[in-house]
Amino acid sequence: MSILLLWAAAGAVVLVISGLRVIDQYERGVVLTLGKYTSTRVPGLTWICPWIQRMIKVDLRITTIDIPQQEVITRDNVPVGINAVVYFNVENAEHAILNIKNFTVAVSQYAQAALRDVIGGIELDSLLSEREKTAQEIKKIVDEATKAWGMNVTDIKIQDIELPADMKRVMAKQAESERERRAVIIRSEGEFSAAEKLAQAAERLAQSPGGIAMRTLQTIEKINPDPSKTVIFALPVEFFEGIKSLSQFFKDKK
Repeated sequence: MSILLLWAAAGAVVLVISGLRVIDQYERGVVLTLGKYTSTRVPGLTWICPWIQRMIKVDLRITTIDIPQQEVITRDNVPVGINAVVYFNVENAEHAILNIKNFTVAVSQYAQAALRDVIGGIELDSLLSEREKTAQEIKKIVDEATKAWGMNVTDIKIQDIELPADMKRVMAKQAESERERRAVIIRSEGEFSAAEKLAQAAERLAQSPGGIAMRTLQTIEKINPDPSKTVIFALPVEFFEGIKSLSQFFKDKK
């Protein structure tokens, strides 16, 4: 009897030790008893009955999936190559195990299909100017579809948008034309502002006796021409009137 009890005790110890499992903080353990779901274990030390129960660990941390470059035709018939990244995590461990065979592959495939559907329904200009909005539309579609699998799609980022070579040349010419147009507008605005200032200055000088004459003399002084060259100035009538006004001013002072 003592030997049988010893063997029974040893078997019980082996049974207990072989059934011990450790679940990390970022995991959940889905337990199947004879193939049927019975419970979901939380982090810590737990025990299952060997040969009768089986535990599948599910990682709850955010996972990233690269969507390889997809050849998509936009609504205005422009072929583009697009790749993206999907960020998701498992919210419901038992659904992730019981409702879908391989949830990582399933999310990746569904995201690829949603990307092609969304990009095919918008024009190229909208795709280039509203990249974040497009990514959010794809995220919404994927998130709603994968809820039943226990998934939570946290974000989708569109990385690269590859355009055809001829389209790149057209866009480069368009950008160059736009820059030239803006430069012309800026120069025109500068010239208009300068003309307004000159008109104001001329009006102010005209109101001052001898103002235009003094300004003309200052201009002649600043030119400082080469002695070997001759500079001819066509003096306006206002210049002589200014000289006359200055002479009259000094006479009155005396």
